[in-house]
Amino acid sequence: MDIENKLVDIFRSRSAGPFLFLGSGFSRRYLGLEDWKGLLSKFCVVGKPFEYYLSSANGSYPKVAALLARDFNEYWWSAPEYSQSVERFKSKIKDETSALRIEICNYLATLDQSKAKESDYASEVELLANLNVDGVITTNWDMFIEQLFPEYRTYIGQEELLFSNPQEIGEIYKIHGCSTSSNSLILTDDDYNSFNHKNTYLAAKLITLFVEHPVVFIGYSISDENISSLLKAISGCIGRDNIEQLRKNLIFIQRLSEGEEPNISDTYLTIDGIQIPLVLVKTNDFLPVYKAIHSTKRKIPARVLRYCKEQLYELVQSSEPEKKICVVDIDEIETKDDVEFLVGVGVAQQEFIGPSSIGYESISTNDLLEDLLHENKDYDCEQILKHVAPKSCKLTPNVPVFMYLCI
Repeated sequence: MDIENKLVDIFRSRSAGPFLFLGSGFSRRYLGLEDWKGLLSKFCVVGKPFEYYLSSANGSYPKVAALLARDFNEYWWSAPEYSQSVERFKSKIKDETSALRIEICNYLATLDQSKAKESDYASEVELLANLNVDGVITTNWDMFIEQLFPEYRTYIGQEELLFSNPQEIGEIYKIHGCSTSSNSLILTDDDYNSFNHKNTYLAAKLITLFVEHPVVFIGYSISDENISSLLKAISGCIGRDNIEQLRKNLIFIQRLSEGEEPNISDTYLTIDGIQIPLVLVKTNDFLPVYKAIHSTKRKIPARVLRYCKEQLYELVQSSEPEKKICVVDIDEIETKDDVEFLVGVGVAQQEFIGPSSIGYESISTNDLLEDLLHENKDYDCEQILKHVAPKSCKLTPNVPVFMYLCI
């Protein structure tokens, strides 16, 4: 069975739609963005090469970022090429890492996002932009994902996600921060230590998502520490005995090694002695993956479903819900930013006795005439006289109400 068909079977076997989990390789593929080494090397401006920082940090890239940030901070304040940036952002400086964070964000903001559509992967990008996935999780800082899914709501950073009420549909979770907020970046070793300390809380927030949705990982190595730590935390929340609940839900897309043929297989990722089941897809062409996701497209857009879930939550939470109801065709919902969602909840009686008192408001004079002729409505006389007759009699005197008075 080929990759596309097997993935279609997996997606269609799930009641919930897929999530994308996107890493740095995703931005490298479509934007040509540098890797960790390339990005940090751009800011080695004090005469020390990147290798100097790497050796001083014992090979730890987050530690490299911390050491580099200290030197870059000294240079930034007096460097002519950064004078305009200093004037603009000096009030936002919080510590010795702020200058590097700000300039990384400024650099990411200059990226020409449109070149993804002109690249060798233009057909992939076109299909990506039309995917109706339930949501996206990412450790990337750039804004490419927001361009692909402009109508999705974005949560920036771990804190914002932890203390919000995500609906798990039509949303983007930028768990390592975003270039629109320099202080949100998970950049240095201190940032990673703080992030990992809260990883269990993040895992608890996302556990339903991982159990109920197929999650497609793109742009990560299968041994990536960011993924390993999150999956470790999730497996800890689920428990070793329940880890099989993740079977077929974790789908890793990996590029082919030299001489390999495209293939898809079931395998395990072992983390601290726990074997986590996953589906491994090896391919250099991601079109079959995107086509499989697209083939299971929802009839209702993800953002509309998120609106519905948000409105329902707000209605339950609010003591004074707004009394605003808008009736529109389903095809018009995408153009309505102010649509509210109404859910009616009632108690079903054991024996059917006709419409409720609220339902009687919709009964017309024609309904009463039909009941007069055929006696087939089984209406409640009191409800007819109380809710229907006063309204109908204002419009015409020819309303058959006497039969309800006599019964």
